[in-house]
Amino acid sequence: MKLDPLFLSRLQFALTAGFHFLFPPLTIGLAYLLVIVEWLGWRRGDEDYVAAGKFFGKILGLTFVVGVATGIVMEFQFGTNWAEYSKFVGDVFGAPLAAEAVFAFFLESTFLGLYLFGRGRVSKGVHWFSMLMVAVGATLSAFWIIVANSWQQTPAGFAVQGGRAEMIDFWAVVFNPSTGPRFFHTMVACWIAGALLTAGISAWLILRNRCVQIVGKTLKLALIVGLIASVMALFPSGHHHAVQVAQTQPEKLAAMEGIIHGQNGAPLTLFGIPSEDPPRLSHAISVPGALSWLVSGDADAHVAGIEDLREAGHPTPPFVLTFLSFHLMVWLGFFFIALTALGVFLLVRRKLHGARWYLRLLLWSIPLPLVACEVGWIVAEVGRQPWVVYRVLKTADAFSTNVGGGEILFSICMFGLIYLFLGALYVFLLVKQINQGPETPVAKEAQQ
Repeated sequence: MKLDPLFLSRLQFALTAGFHFLFPPLTIGLAYLLVIVEWLGWRRGDEDYVAAGKFFGKILGLTFVVGVATGIVMEFQFGTNWAEYSKFVGDVFGAPLAAEAVFAFFLESTFLGLYLFGRGRVSKGVHWFSMLMVAVGATLSAFWIIVANSWQQTPAGFAVQGGRAEMIDFWAVVFNPSTGPRFFHTMVACWIAGALLTAGISAWLILRNRCVQIVGKTLKLALIVGLIASVMALFPSGHHHAVQVAQTQPEKLAAMEGIIHGQNGAPLTLFGIPSEDPPRLSHAISVPGALSWLVSGDADAHVAGIEDLREAGHPTPPFVLTFLSFHLMVWLGFFFIALTALGVFLLVRRKLHGARWYLRLLLWSIPLPLVACEVGWIVAEVGRQPWVVYRVLKTADAFSTNVGGGEILFSICMFGLIYLFLGALYVFLLVKQINQGPETPVAKEAQQ
């Protein structure tokens, strides 16, 4: 059997990127929650928040370490499996990756060390500032990575010279048309992931009647942050991102929404069963004119369809995977709004701790924001196909031609085993840390 190097290279990158992407959302979301927790512990002299900061800080450190370990591999793949891509876009793509390492990673890792090991050794103000800098560093890291990826989605600020893309406007590259909407939407998704992880862990400890006073406060904070972020994921961030996709990547929009033939007053599809070759959508439940109105402000506006775009010479992405991934992400978004809104309602009614069924639901919902992040990533990357750089370089022209399928398959198996070990180790250490619970507060640690 002949092994296809292109398919295997894509599979390997999907494996490594997908596994790595489980950890940054948790790191970023937890970092911002800890900024609030540590502030309340410091400024209010609240021993419970001090203990919560210690507890969730250890979880943040564990998640950060595994995230770094899984992310290193991805950069090497550009030189091994995607040499043609690296030769073509290296002058452009390398700049934001270098900026991420210089301006973000070292900031984040340095202050994380100060935060984890400086408690009791530096002043409370400096300790809180170190956590703030961890959050800022994580944000900058996400920003530069999204800049690099967004440039592939909506390339700008470059010119092709001598068969290579060369940067001619750094700021046009950084603030290309999709950077802002994608960064905002990704950050909101991270806040949801961090909030539901905190809420789920807090709920588990309450169910076991462990440190109820401490985790009761983190549960309250996580639900409030989670509700705000979940609503923001729908509007304004999700809406603005959809408008950007409609304006800059009509093929992706058509596949996401199941628009087979272009039409005025395009409907917003709530449910449908997609099929490929030829693309079809059956048993659709939709709202007439809603898609046109959402992306343009005019319910009668024209939205291009898959067949029209193909006839115009624009290849379209795989329909089924893009459509299903997008709709799963959207429905999970609505679930997060309902879940956190119900929690805030129970909190206001002072019935939260007694609603054991709801606490269990929070526990089982911990991985769902990560599922939403993963399928959102699939929409972004699969929805761009067959282009690796939209309308500039095709994926089929970007992989390394001198690497054999057998070699790639071996590396996939090797990485699969390593990631299986890392994932199992992470879960083991995470569960062990959670079962230990927060330490008993010490009054003097909450003092300035």
